[in-house]
Amino acid sequence: MSARVRIVVADDQEVVRAGFGALLETQPDLTVVGTAADGAAAILACREQHPDVVLMDVRMPAMDGIEATRRITAAAGDGGSPRIVMLTTFDLDEHVYDALVAGASGFLLKDVTAERLFDAVRVAAAGEALLAPSVTRRLIGEFARLRPRPIAPSLGALTPRETDVLRLVAEGLSNAEIAARLTVGEETVKTHVSRVLRKLGLRDRVQAVVTAYESGLVVPRTGS
Repeated sequence: MSARVRIVVADDQEVVRAGFGALLETQPDLTVVGTAADGAAAILACREQHPDVVLMDVRMPAMDGIEATRRITAAAGDGGSPRIVMLTTFDLDEHVYDALVAGASGFLLKDVTAERLFDAVRVAAAGEALLAPSVTRRLIGEFARLRPRPIAPSLGALTPRETDVLRLVAEGLSNAEIAARLTVGEETVKTHVSRVLRKLGLRDRVQAVVTAYESGLVVPRTGS
């Protein structure tokens, strides 16, 4: 695919916008098409520039990254919104959890290495969730345990095998690892994952992990 990945960087600190922008522009397959200093400006940039990926600061004045994420994903409907990757300064951030629930596809720490940044943007642009296995599951497990949604998603529409697949996704297994665990083909697992997402109205694997915890299908481990 020759098209460059179109990126919007939203952060209230100019040094972050400039620094991330300069790094991203060193890559031949990535281009920054807009920047924003708050959530409202991020929404406008998405409307005008139609990015593939948004790097969104969690905390911004006027409108924060959580509300901006919610509005961007809601406005675009199924499959039409950019992938949103949250930027934060520490990993166990309750606001990042809220952003994942709102539709973000993952998060990055602001002190991320250049290579990790590039990889994250490419993974998100490809439509995959940034499930940094231990960190993201720990974050979701911590805050889903503390603040479950009043109405947990119903898993009744899933078949027993789809439920098994959802549980393994929530444990952080890849499609290949799930296939080995269930002794089925990897394409079969992909089909099951797609059906789970469709039946539950979920965007990606991050949303699936959130749902598995909030429904009680997976119970966070206590301790480290």
